[in-house]
Amino acid sequence: MKTRFILINTSHAGNVGSTARAMKVMGFTDLVLVAPRWDNVLRREETIQRASGALDVLANARVVASLDEAVDGLHHLCATAMTPRDFGPPTQAPRPHFAALAAAHGQNADFGVGFLFGSERFGMRNEDVYRCHTCLNIPTDPHFGSLNLGAAVQVLAYDWRQALGGVASLAHNTGMASVLPPSPSPLADAQQIAGLLDHWQQSLIRIGFLDPEAPKKLMPRLNQLFNRAQLTQEEIHILRGIAKAMSQSTNTGADGQG
Repeated sequence: MKTRFILINTSHAGNVGSTARAMKVMGFTDLVLVAPRWDNVLRREETIQRASGALDVLANARVVASLDEAVDGLHHLCATAMTPRDFGPPTQAPRPHFAALAAAHGQNADFGVGFLFGSERFGMRNEDVYRCHTCLNIPTDPHFGSLNLGAAVQVLAYDWRQALGGVASLAHNTGMASVLPPSPSPLADAQQIAGLLDHWQQSLIRIGFLDPEAPKKLMPRLNQLFNRAQLTQEEIHILRGIAKAMSQSTNTGADGQG
């Protein structure tokens, strides 16, 4: 499986370096920063010092402007948030969730998993949490649950590596993508789900089912429904076709009344 660590609106350069170090010791290399505070954060002295030699992770890291860009190509998104959100994804402890995830998709080299970490000051925004399939809650002392960003990355990176077979499995994974058969029915990635949601939102507004002035929590609920369904790319096309037909039906009805 592909693994990506995504830092959103990171304030402290040192935390970027700590994240790179935590990733490297667990054999992960894909780091993406979404609109960090510092434009040159990957080259700042504090970042490099805290990376402690994980310079290849920093060299390969990408800085993007939006979460849409960061999750491109991923199929399963894990939020890290201390406070559960109403209408958000289910909150789970990392180890049991990772065990189930690895059992279901561990043999699919094209399946992409993303771990999302919010700003050190404000955490993750509701709209970003809503996009995720699960919200990971690291078990801590209930009287002091505050974790440094780099420490949180290290804990999750360790548990995820263990679920994938431990560091000993890294030597056996070289070239895995070239020998595993392709998935017979490719799953839709996060970008495709977001596109489907946008399409459905517009269609539901057109048929009068969704009031854009008072949307309540309909779209986050649909987001979680689609995430739980683990839609394939073919199913995305079907659901987009339904949304298109709904809009066309409304247009036809309007023309007929004229």
